[in-house]
Amino acid sequence: MKYAKLAALAVALAYGSADAAVITFQTGTSNAGAQTTANAYRDIVDAAVANSSHSTVLKNYDIVSNQSLFGAGATNIAFKSTINFGLSAAGTYSFRAGVDFGNGGAVFLDGQAVDLKTGDLWWAHDYANTNSVFSVSNKALTAGNHTLTIYGLEGCCDGGQQVQYSANGAAFQSFSASTLQMAPVPEPETYAMMLGGLGVVGAIARRRRAKQQA
Repeated sequence: MKYAKLAALAVALAYGSADAAVITFQTGTSNAGAQTTANAYRDIVDAAVANSSHSTVLKNYDIVSNQSLFGAGATNIAFKSTINFGLSAAGTYSFRAGVDFGNGGAVFLDGQAVDLKTGDLWWAHDYANTNSVFSVSNKALTAGNHTLTIYGLEGCCDGGQQVQYSANGAAFQSFSASTLQMAPVPEPETYAMMLGGLGVVGAIARRRRAKQQA
């Protein structure tokens, strides 16, 4: 039993503590209008936020805006939201985002475009406005870390935004820092440390057996 506990400790040390979801909300300034591709939204918004100091980590992604977070102007805004989250087991996930992007925007999941809307998006706090919200349905995701990124352009009237997820058909809930957390995937050096710890445990066990047989 002692050696089993030592082995478990070695694995725990190798994997470290659990990582919560990290929600980064960034804004910048852009005069760009509606774009025709998801990649175009990504490139324009990335350039805008790179030149801005407006960046914060959210505890909850539930009705937030540029004005409420940064006290900034409500016109010509480029939005970027990056949600890094983890899954302890594979499953089917859906995502939705209520936004205020007058010039449209795009959603990427693990670096791949999964939704694009080029019209005026204002959800009015109602997901029944299907033409004015982003929706990503029934994506099969593996265990491990994933990234959801939302890009948008707004000419005026910066309204509250929300991003939610549904796990395996369950009810939607807003992303928060305490949702979808898991132990981080070990790096190669960490695997070596874990194997080294298990090797020490094995050596102790073999030495004890040898003494008992002598």
